[in-house]
Amino acid sequence: MQAEHSPISVKGSRWARLKQDWLSIRIFGKLIRVIAVLAVLVSLYWLFVASDRYVSEATVILRKTDSAASAATDLSAVTKGMLGINRADQFLLREYLLSVDMLKKLDQKLHLREHYSDSEHDPFSRMWLGRDSIEHFHAYYLSRVSVEYDDYAGVLRIAVQAYDAKFSQDLARALVQEGERYMNQLGHELAQAQVDFLVGQVDTARLRVQQTNQALLRFQNSKGLISPQTTAEGLNAIVSKLEEQRSQIQTNLAALPRNLNADHPNVVMLQNSLAAVDRQIARERAKLAQPEGKTLNYTMEEYQRLQMETVFAQDIYKAALAGLERGRSEATRMIDKVSVLQTPNLPEYPLEPRRLYNAFFTLLVALMLAGILKLLESIVRDHVD
Repeated sequence: MQAEHSPISVKGSRWARLKQDWLSIRIFGKLIRVIAVLAVLVSLYWLFVASDRYVSEATVILRKTDSAASAATDLSAVTKGMLGINRADQFLLREYLLSVDMLKKLDQKLHLREHYSDSEHDPFSRMWLGRDSIEHFHAYYLSRVSVEYDDYAGVLRIAVQAYDAKFSQDLARALVQEGERYMNQLGHELAQAQVDFLVGQVDTARLRVQQTNQALLRFQNSKGLISPQTTAEGLNAIVSKLEEQRSQIQTNLAALPRNLNADHPNVVMLQNSLAAVDRQIARERAKLAQPEGKTLNYTMEEYQRLQMETVFAQDIYKAALAGLERGRSEATRMIDKVSVLQTPNLPEYPLEPRRLYNAFFTLLVALMLAGILKLLESIVRDHVD
């Protein structure tokens, strides 16, 4: 059998629980007081201590200079009023404006570190870790510079916060200028790469024309003929005339009296003339074609092949030249143009920090936390009762 608890032990455990519950209630009360004190301190910071930050804003748009490209836009782009706007280039510009490379250029030009880490500003908003680490410096830069893309209007909205109105305007202006320079540089590099490729194609085509021309000249010099086709046509004309002469001789021979002997001088003369014409025709035809080749028809076939290669190379060269001129024109039209819709303004009133809003929000959060703690305290009190 288990031993029964004594009244003294039961009373002691109950007292321990009550003591623990009352301790929890006191902790809730202390937490509420701590939250109230922190809320008051933070509100006082927002209202009286936080340094003024001036906001300079600018709006830019990126367009293609090619007017022909705008004709190929889709219906959705037209309905949104984004004719000629390249959305991808807008995001590319945004990424560059928020990059570490841009931060380094701005720091070198405007000394951002000195401005944002100046001890004259309140210790909670100025930069502390950015002096030694580019990562912390960049994180602070992103908290003070925003570049947002307006999908409806198709523009980039740049907002810069600084402790001085003129400095914020200078920083926003530097962002716009550097962004425009960078996008123009990208456009020029792309255009130059395209033109360089076309120039290479033209040089290759020119070299091929020179090679085919030299091969044709060497062939003509080796054969001693400028145009084998013209020579063949001349030989054909000679053979035709010889055949006409043979026909005339044969006609004259047939017109002789039949009673003449075979050794009659007229018969012998005509037969000798006919044989001479036949031999001449055979020699001329042998120059044109023979079964073993190496004749004028073989030469003419090789010449025509070299000539076709030369003409083809010349056509390619002409097409490459035309493509180069067209590419130069297109490369010039395809360069991006950064247009500034709103120049960086000189702020007259510090929009940041939003003192009343931040103070009200701090007190609201403190009240919510205090309410939660009060609710927990009530639950504990009910448990104690």
